[in-house]
Amino acid sequence: MATPDTGHVARLNEYGERLAAWARGLPPVAVDAVIAAACALYVIFNAGVADKLYWWVPLAASVNALPLLWRRQYPFAVTAVTGLSTTVLASADVLADVPASQLVATYTLAALSPPLKRLIAVVATIAGITVSIVIPDDEALNLGMIGIMFVVAYALGTAARARRDRIAMLEERALRLTQEQETAATRERERIAREMHDILAHSMGLVVVQAEAGPVAVRHDPDRAEQMFDAISGTARDALAQLRRVLGVLRTADGDDRAPQPGLDALPGLVQRVNDAGLAATLTEDGAPRPVPADVATTAYRIVQESLTNTVKHAAAGRVDVRLSWTGDHLRIEVADDGSGPPSAPHTPSGHGSGHGLIGMRERVAAAGGTLDTGPGAGGVGFRVTASLRFD
Repeated sequence: MATPDTGHVARLNEYGERLAAWARGLPPVAVDAVIAAACALYVIFNAGVADKLYWWVPLAASVNALPLLWRRQYPFAVTAVTGLSTTVLASADVLADVPASQLVATYTLAALSPPLKRLIAVVATIAGITVSIVIPDDEALNLGMIGIMFVVAYALGTAARARRDRIAMLEERALRLTQEQETAATRERERIAREMHDILAHSMGLVVVQAEAGPVAVRHDPDRAEQMFDAISGTARDALAQLRRVLGVLRTADGDDRAPQPGLDALPGLVQRVNDAGLAATLTEDGAPRPVPADVATTAYRIVQESLTNTVKHAAAGRVDVRLSWTGDHLRIEVADDGSGPPSAPHTPSGHGSGHGLIGMRERVAAAGGTLDTGPGAGGVGFRVTASLRFD
């Protein structure tokens, strides 16, 4: 239980916090007006107490304090005007020991002005304080006391500037972090969209081709039809498994349990599924395979997958060849078919840059730091996709 003394102190602290919060909510111009009025009245009051309230003192006090209304916009100019008027009042021996207006101006100068102006103001202030003490033949001890006041005011202003700069730095850092997070989220959404496009386009393309040929096979070759239906089932199951892996990144609860994305070791199965769909497909490899980063392996798989999807859907081809070539620190991927494309349309629309598949491939290859080339095959026959990926 709090004693009466501690309870009294706690109430005073609470009142002080409320007053500070109320003051922070006031408009700056209102705060500056109160400060200017208080400084002017302080000069007039002290002059009256010292029996030196001449007719010109209220006017001089107003000139001394009124510039404080613009101290935030023009701190250097306000300090100069206030300093001159303070020196005049001190020389006339009508100013008290505390030059209130100039102390406020010094605080504002230290908080808001650039280094060069602060240096000029410090030198001028030292000169003004010396003149204010020497001309009225004041005690030398007052020079030290007033100097301490100005040092404290300047230090408080410097601390306010440092705090403001730190807040600005933290706000800038928070903004930059937010932008980086938004950029990362956008890239992740684009990656997921590419993954889903590649998975669905390839798998559904194979399913459609085999489903369309299924009725004919049922009537003429039941064994072949059974193989096709098995291939449809396997393709659909594989697509569902890959979709679960891709969508797993959106679920934080089981994100650590996600299986890795398909890589180079999954290419034989991919080519085999195309074979099962009725298109003769081969996979050959030149050079000694090397370990590659997971993102490069996934990129290679998706390039082959999208190229095979385009061949199945658009090329009207009878054969497609996939070749991997290992040279130094590069993996070269080539997918070439012997198709002629739909009779009424240019061969492989995505090959001319209008399809989302080619755009996705280019984005993948660019993200992996590689190059992509597409166009007609050798002798103008068929279509060829060539990608070069660096993996060092």
